[in-house]
Amino acid sequence: MKNYKIVAIGDNVCDKYLSRGKMYPGGQCINTCVYGKMNGAETAYIGKYGNDEVAECVQNTLKEIGIDDSHCRHYEGENGFALVTLKNADRVFLGSNKGGIAKEHSYNFDENDFEYIKKFDLIYTNLNSYIEDNLKELHATGVPIAYDFSMRWTDEYLLKVCPYIDVAILSCAHLTAEEREKEMKKVQNYGVKIVLGTIGEDGSYVLYNGDFLYTSAIMAANIIDTMGAGDSYFSTFLCSLLQTSETGKLVEGTKESMKIRLESAMKSGAIFAANVCGMEGAFGYGVPIQGKTEI
Repeated sequence: MKNYKIVAIGDNVCDKYLSRGKMYPGGQCINTCVYGKMNGAETAYIGKYGNDEVAECVQNTLKEIGIDDSHCRHYEGENGFALVTLKNADRVFLGSNKGGIAKEHSYNFDENDFEYIKKFDLIYTNLNSYIEDNLKELHATGVPIAYDFSMRWTDEYLLKVCPYIDVAILSCAHLTAEEREKEMKKVQNYGVKIVLGTIGEDGSYVLYNGDFLYTSAIMAANIIDTMGAGDSYFSTFLCSLLQTSETGKLVEGTKESMKIRLESAMKSGAIFAANVCGMEGAFGYGVPIQGKTEI
């Protein structure tokens, strides 16, 4: 599939690096838009902006890169931000304002939004996006949904989200191998077709149609910052599945042909994530810190 489109619906922030005195645009949905575009996708962002310097930084960056955010919501108040430092090039989160105004307002999608969303081949979102109550109506558009659970989920949360999504990512580095397999199988049993479980520098697994596939991680030659490593992996994984699709669907063909596509997507994700670790912030575009530096 040559021309494919991904819309990310949810969070945006600036990551304020106290160790550098700079803030970088980011958030999982913004990262997915940027990494998707770097992988050849047409991407767009729908989310909630405040009206401060952080929101302005994110909006200016998307405009410069060429990512449509015309369906975003704008509110008076504080945009989402996170406080970050580095420890041996590994990003360490010190806290956040939990999305700022994003947690105070619903999306209130209308028919204009839904018609816009239907033009895309994939919806990406995550557990930081305050979107759980909107998943049913997004699912009704017919556009497949990819969802990042990060490392925070419960059985109750999975039951609420999984019926509406097609691809799930779980960050599993904190689990034993037995726990990881159990949780990934649980997600698949709740109806998710493709379940991706990442284990950091030890690689990643995909569970598809009852079988596990494994790909090792690729070590970056020059690690500057690990911010965005997981998002870049997942974005590239999704882009690869769309690129190799003949019908525009994430899942198509035989079980064996799907395994080949999935293994290729995992390897592409590992390569791209290693390169991203050579960038400052999630994808660069840093500016001097503005606004609050405490929570």
